[in-house]
Amino acid sequence: MAAPVEDEQTRVAKLIDAQAKAVALFDAITDYGLIRAGAEEKQVSDEIRDLASDMFGTTKFWHKRIVRSGVNTLEPYRQNPPNRTIADDDIVFCDFGPIFEQWEADFGRTYVLGDDPIKHRLRDALPTVFDAGRAHFEAHPDITGEQLYARVVELAEESGWEFGGSIAGHLVGEFPHEKIAGEEIGSYIATGSDRPMRRNDRSGRRCHWILEIHLVDRERGIGGFYEELLDLGHGSV
Repeated sequence: MAAPVEDEQTRVAKLIDAQAKAVALFDAITDYGLIRAGAEEKQVSDEIRDLASDMFGTTKFWHKRIVRSGVNTLEPYRQNPPNRTIADDDIVFCDFGPIFEQWEADFGRTYVLGDDPIKHRLRDALPTVFDAGRAHFEAHPDITGEQLYARVVELAEESGWEFGGSIAGHLVGEFPHEKIAGEEIGSYIATGSDRPMRRNDRSGRRCHWILEIHLVDRERGIGGFYEELLDLGHGSV
């Protein structure tokens, strides 16, 4: 059963608004210089948590807060590497899932301290691969999560990097996300997710997706991360 048009329009507006707030939060991370040498990853994570509370009254995050630097940037989401102190020339990424008025955002960006050209090139490749992945999604109406994952892995390799994760995104919606997604492989952009991504969920609501790009260079011990809405805020509803 399809969701009422008005309800779907509200859901879309709420998800886009939640992401806009996440963008503002990440802009403030830069403005306040929170990503800095000498600070521990957990310290920066706590400071971002407090900043979200100050800016938006946000007290909940639907997944663990991630700040990873240096060699820790190689690790995928499910790993829990030791807390590390950020160094002068580190690459650092943040992955946060703040709840804004009971609506999820899921947003990730990468920062580079210092002038290392390879780290800057890695950071700059992330949105390029993301945009190419989104373009592939938009060009294939019946694409499955498995097919998009395979293409994103190819795009990473074509750009000169390795794709660092076993998934490239997931469903997103009202909090709590787990009630929509659970642990079913069909809730992820991943190998084995063989249903069309453009579909309704069990409640008749349209599925909306996050695309996440994790690029790594294992030889150099660095990685980067970029994540935001895939199918909304870019002309498609």
